[in-house]
Amino acid sequence: MNIRDFILDIPADEYHAASRAGEFLGSHLLGDFRACPQLYHQKMQGKIAEPESQAFLLGRAAHALILQGRAAFDAEFAVSDGPTNPKTGSPYGRNTKAFAEWADSQSRAVVSGEEFGFLVKLQTSVWLHAEASELLNNGVAEGTVRAGYRGEPCQIRMDFFNGRHGIVDLKTCDDLRWFESDFKRYGYGYQLAFYRAVLRERIGQNVPCHVIAVEKREPYRCGVWKISDEALNFAEMENAAAIERLRECRRTAVWPTGFEEIRIIDNI
Repeated sequence: MNIRDFILDIPADEYHAASRAGEFLGSHLLGDFRACPQLYHQKMQGKIAEPESQAFLLGRAAHALILQGRAAFDAEFAVSDGPTNPKTGSPYGRNTKAFAEWADSQSRAVVSGEEFGFLVKLQTSVWLHAEASELLNNGVAEGTVRAGYRGEPCQIRMDFFNGRHGIVDLKTCDDLRWFESDFKRYGYGYQLAFYRAVLRERIGQNVPCHVIAVEKREPYRCGVWKISDEALNFAEMENAAAIERLRECRRTAVWPTGFEEIRIIDNI
């Protein structure tokens, strides 16, 4: 099967809008539901706004540069320090009104020269890592797959799909020594298990799942992890149970927080 037979090229804004509109269930909203059904419900009702922070923007920029290359990066982002303050001869600060007005007038999101230098360091670290560069050597970046799963219309947006090595996810972290703790804390395994399951609905088989993690500070170390089938199978069972609870919440219109009952603290 040709990769393009099941991977769709859908703009990120269109993809996320479809999730927010309830047309497709995605991994992030399912993760919100697992954490707190009420949080999921309020997001779906549009009661919780999620403005894009500079850190989130840099994350998107890093994915574009590392996974898609400079041309794709330049199509979405501009590298500039912004307008110059005539009184000082230096650029206005990012938090000033002058900078905000200038940035709003740009057709592309803006990263500073310093931020771009940081992104290049991340890119260099990933591409100089033999295993990471092999995973990203041939495939499709930011590809969407849509399929029915557990009776729900679902969609996934994979950071990278390699026909030989499967699903590849790119993460940044503060320190690689603690990345495995980050992996559990942020539920990355549940995300990848959902990706694998939805993709399986389209291609009829499970594929391997890998994570590339790169540090956001010196020495910008890069590492690669392969997620075991056992871990993914466990996470998939948890995801499937969450989808069943989601259906029940829709049926009853009851969206609990998960903290309705008294809990016990038995160690201090």
